[in-house]
Amino acid sequence: MTTVRLPLFPLNTVLFPGLVLPLNVFEARYRAMMRDLLDSLPEDPESEEPCQFIVVAIRDGHEVAPSEPGMPDDAGRPEAGPMTGFGDDPARSLHAVGCVADAATIREREDGGYEVLATGTTRVRLHSIDTSGPYLTAEAEALPEEPGDEAGALAEGVLRAFRSYQKRLAGARELTLTSNADLPDEPSVVSYLVAAATVLDVPTRQRLLQAPDTASRLRDELALLRRETAVIRHLPSLPAAELTRAPTSLN
Repeated sequence: MTTVRLPLFPLNTVLFPGLVLPLNVFEARYRAMMRDLLDSLPEDPESEEPCQFIVVAIRDGHEVAPSEPGMPDDAGRPEAGPMTGFGDDPARSLHAVGCVADAATIREREDGGYEVLATGTTRVRLHSIDTSGPYLTAEAEALPEEPGDEAGALAEGVLRAFRSYQKRLAGARELTLTSNADLPDEPSVVSYLVAAATVLDVPTRQRLLQAPDTASRLRDELALLRRETAVIRHLPSLPAAELTRAPTSLN
């Protein structure tokens, strides 16, 4: 078993391989993480070694520490530590499967915060979490993406269901959310794109992320899309255009 040790960035969202994640980093613990990532870059300007960290969804806790400046009733609270907002046991507060993020850009602002643009790359399973530093780090093992049975046929069915779902979301405004040209045909890519683009709660997205293989994820998505499309059909006033806009994380 080969493992890697990387900084851990808990969020109230699920990052999928191939998907882009913009971050507005302002908490002290994550500013320290970004400084260390930048300091770890090789001096060779032509080096393409990425800055990497693991994004993991929060199971029970708060994305933003309540002791951060500007938060309600922050006076007298202790300074935020790596586990602030997550309780005493990270294994209970965070999901066990996350995604490695490659930070294409880390830009420091004048206020000391950072604007980060990262892309999900590889699913990982967390084996241990170190809480001794200024931010969390994790020992993690990469999870292979197995195709499973009939992944190709399932991907075609999911794409058809996804187009129908999009049309229902667009509703009376006749908006085009994604053109056919934007949709891939490689089964694993389809599975992650649909998981990210469908309006789902965090537990459901997490279930899709940690599916044992691509075919299993696609089967789950097919059932979800059919269910969601049926729901939207009976709720014509649903503000679909707003629901499809994924918010930028405040952290």
